[in-house]
Amino acid sequence: MLQEFGTYVHTVMERAADEAQEDGSATIEAEHLLLAIAAEQESTTHQHLSAVGLDHQAIRDALDQEFTQSLSAAGVSVNGRDLPQPSRSPKRPSRIGASGKLVFERGMETAGSKKDLRPAHLLLGVLELHVGTVPRALALAGVDRSGLAARVRQALPGGE
Repeated sequence: MLQEFGTYVHTVMERAADEAQEDGSATIEAEHLLLAIAAEQESTTHQHLSAVGLDHQAIRDALDQEFTQSLSAAGVSVNGRDLPQPSRSPKRPSRIGASGKLVFERGMETAGSKKDLRPAHLLLGVLELHVGTVPRALALAGVDRSGLAARVRQALPGGE
């Protein structure tokens, strides 16, 4: 199972790097990982995200809404239609940023041991973030992160 998890992580990281590049980001952050997880059709993560109405586009919309709201908090008013498109980064990022590292750290902590790692642990790592862009975006999307995390844990072998 560890080899399968490694393959999954590689695929998610590749997609996350693409997402980061499209956003003009120099690093791969938690939001890029979440978008990549949603784009990857792994059954457990897909099922749980779908159950709360999250797919790639819904997550992108929530992230855009969070960006608009953050700008507003800083005194910059933009209409959602006028939201500037990010400048695509000329270079694909290969480094993982602070929030991305936290996703992996928290996801690994939920597994207990490396041999028990599953794709759902990476989603749990995202859901375990308490501050930052992703928790704010998920709140704006009406997602109960703790409830979703509990359902994901129950779906794992052993029903953590």
